[in-house]
Amino acid sequence: MNYTIQASQRTPALIIYLIDISASMNMLMDQKRRIDVVYEALSLAIRQMVFRSTKGNRLTPRYRIAILAYSDDVYDLLNGIKGIDEIAAVGSLPDLTPKRFSDSAKAFLQAERILQSELPHMQDCPAPLVCHMTDGVSTGDDPEPIAKRIMSMSVPDGNVLVENIFISDHILDQPIPQPRRWKGIHPETALQDEHAVKLRNMSSPLPESYREMLAEADYLLAPGALMMLPGNCAELVSIGFQMSAATPVRA
Repeated sequence: MNYTIQASQRTPALIIYLIDISASMNMLMDQKRRIDVVYEALSLAIRQMVFRSTKGNRLTPRYRIAILAYSDDVYDLLNGIKGIDEIAAVGSLPDLTPKRFSDSAKAFLQAERILQSELPHMQDCPAPLVCHMTDGVSTGDDPEPIAKRIMSMSVPDGNVLVENIFISDHILDQPIPQPRRWKGIHPETALQDEHAVKLRNMSSPLPESYREMLAEADYLLAPGALMMLPGNCAELVSIGFQMSAATPVRA
């Protein structure tokens, strides 16, 4: 298990996005609503996947994507899993509209059902990734047991990866002055927020193959970093979504 299987047309990578659209996502970050920062960062990650899937004039469906927005219910924004070629043909992502609560357990439960259905057909593919973005405490059941079950699921390439992007100014005891030089959150990193500690428990170690891909984009996360980003500025939110797109691909 080393997360080295390359995404290809025959062995596409599966990425499931879980996006918190609770009312607090209307709050501002870098002079924009948080939900707009997330939409732009997710759109950039999708464009990178399109770029990494394009050879000459041909777009190869190396990625398969599901986007689940959640509040007090879960909304399947793509109406199932879609290939990156299908998403590119549409040209834009569905709107993200903030609603009320933040029941992340429901979203992880739906992601678990998707994985239970998909994994039997993915034995030669890269390990799937669940990318969760939130800006607050879950208002429903505890999502951690479900996330742990997801992290215990596997294909020959490795266990299913879970990444968390937590939009908050209160995670670390010091600001991050240079995101591109930041070494990442590690198991021993002191966190100032109880919910952040829970999300860290739900975050997979960053595979070395992903770390190398991010280094090529000039992000210097250290060995042993976890797949967790403190999204206290637009650039860190963007790094989080770029991390989700760092599956190795065939050249």
